[in-house]
Amino acid sequence: AALLRLAVLLPLAAPLVATLPTSPVPIAARATPHEPVFFSWDAGAVTSFPIHSSCNATQRRQIEAGLNEAVELARHAKAHILRWGNESEIYRKYFGNRPTMEAVGAYDVIVNGDKANVLFRCDNPDGNCALEGWGGHWRGANATSETVICDRSYTTRRWLVSMCSQGYTVAGSETNTFWASDLMHRLYHVPAVGQGWVDHFADGYDEVIALAKSNGTESTHDSEALQYFALEAYAFDIAAPGVGCAGESHGPDQGHDTGSASAPASTSTSSSSSGSGSGATTTPTDSPSATIDVPPNCHTH
Repeated sequence: AALLRLAVLLPLAAPLVATLPTSPVPIAARATPHEPVFFSWDAGAVTSFPIHSSCNATQRRQIEAGLNEAVELARHAKAHILRWGNESEIYRKYFGNRPTMEAVGAYDVIVNGDKANVLFRCDNPDGNCALEGWGGHWRGANATSETVICDRSYTTRRWLVSMCSQGYTVAGSETNTFWASDLMHRLYHVPAVGQGWVDHFADGYDEVIALAKSNGTESTHDSEALQYFALEAYAFDIAAPGVGCAGESHGPDQGHDTGSASAPASTSTSSSSSGSGSGATTTPTDSPSATIDVPPNCHTH
């Protein structure tokens, strides 16, 4: 009986269904002036360091790996400070009683800063790689965003996994023993990273320690102090946990060897390059650039 009643009602319902709208309301009719605008606040961000087309495949791989370790070293230095602040003995050793914010920022700009205005290249446009012992240099006034990596770097730099082995100590070895700290130093020369604020106020381990003890304002933006702190924090926390390899200073000149510098503008060099890392046009010099304006406490290494 129920089925019979349903059968009787269905024909009556059909006209009702047929009268319903069969097409959607036009999109224009539904539009409102308050619809959300889709927008990416960090559109165009560059998150990897550009490497120039002059670097071959093996050079590129090593520079990329070295930069990844520089970021790793900076990231851990920042994390150590955020965890312990200036209660950390290592922090006080290198930065005295200075507030932590400046050092945290100096490391964070390497980790999280936009990397568009930094370029690493391998073609020796200024001729300085011909100088004995040079492992690379910031191009200075020739191209403030560019850093040259010379062949010597590929045969002398070590990886962080070897820290606290082979006789290495923080105080007794060069800051550029590792790709990570060497490239950290080079990055601080570039205005996009060092911002004209991170500079050389102390030369070598002993001067860095003395600078921290003086409680002046420079230690937390001193290039050497930032490198030494990052190395010792990594050694103590990661490489040899709870032990580290602080070591002892071997003399007042500790902290630099030969092979890197800030290269000034050369009167015999004319060069231009693409910041994107390709299509550069260069006119190398016939002789290496002069080094008269390399800071006396930033030896070539």
